[in-house]
Amino acid sequence: MVGVVTSAGRVLEVLRRLILNNTFLPGARLAETELAEQLGVSRTPVREALRQLAAEGLVELSPNRGARVAGWSPAELESLFELRSTLEPRLTGMAAERADEGDLAELEKLANEMSAVGSPGPEQDLEALIPLNAAFHERLVKLADAPAFAAALAGAVRTPLVMRNFHAYDDDSMRRSLAHHIEIVAAMRAGDPQWATAVMVAHLRNARAVMLRTTFPTADPGGVRRGR
Repeated sequence: MVGVVTSAGRVLEVLRRLILNNTFLPGARLAETELAEQLGVSRTPVREALRQLAAEGLVELSPNRGARVAGWSPAELESLFELRSTLEPRLTGMAAERADEGDLAELEKLANEMSAVGSPGPEQDLEALIPLNAAFHERLVKLADAPAFAAALAGAVRTPLVMRNFHAYDDDSMRRSLAHHIEIVAAMRAGDPQWATAVMVAHLRNARAVMLRTTFPTADPGGVRRGR
């Protein structure tokens, strides 16, 4: 699966990557002894890595069941995206009404940087994309200046979910996502909150489709609510 690693930091890095790229699927058991043998290290750095991954929300630790890759049920994923699809487009429309030229310049810079590091190809850097994406969405929420909506949205935006989602994108889904950021800025420059709102809806629906498809690849399509 992987070559021998030589440091505790590398153990953490390798395990994180294997979770994010779905080599270890949600719910998979992570046995310390087996992982130590596969990585060519003692159990101590593996144990430390699992604790750190639990703190990041990527691993669940249980006294009786050991460590497992954190997972979400179809219903939980649906409710998370339903909440985001209700709140975030509305906040984006509010942001479009309030943004000045400085705000638009910063959002445009972030959107272009995301395209540069996230576009499919040998130079793609998903680790660099994640904080840029967070900064873009956080800027929109801040511009909207709607604290109650922002607080409700914060509970639905889970960093581990976003991290895993990016690693699950195929090339076409990634290109759509990156283009959405650029189009949102274009809509805001045009002073069109409805356009900006509609693009954010499409952006979240794209993310939702990726997450459901990759997290539950064998699920019965009729068992997951597809419409709104």
